[in-house]
Amino acid sequence: MHNFLEKLFGWFYPLLRKISFGDTLASYISLTVNILILGVFAYFIYVIFRLILVTLMAVIAKKTKTNFDDLLVSNQTAKYIAHLIPFLFIYKSVPVILEDYVYWESMFGKLVGIYIILLSLWIFRSVLKAIRDYLKEQPRFSDKPIDSYIQVIMIVLWIYAVGVIISKLFEIDKGTLLGVLGTISAIVILIFRDTILGFVASVQVSLNDMVRIGDWITFDKYGADGDVIEINLATVKVRNFDNTTTTIPTYSLISDSFRNWRGMLDSDGRRIKRHILVKAKSIRFLTDVELQKMKKIQLVSEYIDIRQSEIDKYNKTYNVDKSLSINGRNMTNFGLFRKYITQYLENYPGLNKDMILLCRQLQPTAHGIPLEIYTFTKDQRFQQYEYVMADIFDHIIASIAYFDLEIYEMPTDRTDFTD
Repeated sequence: MHNFLEKLFGWFYPLLRKISFGDTLASYISLTVNILILGVFAYFIYVIFRLILVTLMAVIAKKTKTNFDDLLVSNQTAKYIAHLIPFLFIYKSVPVILEDYVYWESMFGKLVGIYIILLSLWIFRSVLKAIRDYLKEQPRFSDKPIDSYIQVIMIVLWIYAVGVIISKLFEIDKGTLLGVLGTISAIVILIFRDTILGFVASVQVSLNDMVRIGDWITFDKYGADGDVIEINLATVKVRNFDNTTTTIPTYSLISDSFRNWRGMLDSDGRRIKRHILVKAKSIRFLTDVELQKMKKIQLVSEYIDIRQSEIDKYNKTYNVDKSLSINGRNMTNFGLFRKYITQYLENYPGLNKDMILLCRQLQPTAHGIPLEIYTFTKDQRFQQYEYVMADIFDHIIASIAYFDLEIYEMPTDRTDFTD
């Protein structure tokens, strides 16, 4: 290569000397001509390699089944490589052309070398972007924080490139440079604090499978309630259900508490856990006449017969005085209503009967006795879930009066006026 460059750029100076040009003038004219030759050769090398590489890669992309080479084309990898080749030629040519100009040889050699380093970084970046886009199309990696890993690799490459550039520009030994960088590591850590925290968080999030792209998360601290659309080194983007976007620092996923609904979406049901408040004073024992009347309610008719038979047998065995309802065993309107709701839920078609299904009484409060429904819908979709839950509680609220129970409502001082 060196011999070829000497022949290419070394022929004009002797020619000028033969035709009686002075040494200085011949040197400057030869330098000018050689620079022109260098520019023409570099341009033709660029055109030829761009045509070859771009065309070749486009042909390969069309013939292969994989989409990776198409992504290399779309990220212009071939064009960047075509730019790099002529500059490598220039880098090799500068010492030959400027052999007699030590200062300018050093200056231009450094500048071309720095440009080659930056161009090489751009090529690596385009390849990494193609890898990122390719992995995101794969089902196994579509929910992984690929952006975070790409950003970390680019940061490492940039740090290395900056070190090489400084070493080359100021002619500093790499060992000395590493020592200097070590002394300013504290400053670097402060500058890249969020980046370092984000990298650690990204690794932990990925290894522990805490969050994937597409997960529905709720993060009250940041007002996020929606689907994760992007995970990168610094931030996690969440598209909320009102179509706004919330940006969350990645390290907050391991430092703060948030809720991930993936488990619910992957399960066979979505939980309903809601209660109504029943007035305590409306709860009472049921008389035989009332029980006969309530037998008309089909869902509890058989239960009333079986239960009442057990109660009568117990009271008769122990000779219970039934002149007062409190004596012995009795049925209450609240207990019967709980049984009715349980039967209703077991017959409701939109619930998953293989999961927990119950109607339970909670700790009494100052506002009444909570009656809670705890069950799971078959369909986890938000619209269907809300429909099923509303349908169930519509029925509960409408049917509670048949058991002579009342729902607690906060009293108000409002007075209606009529004209």
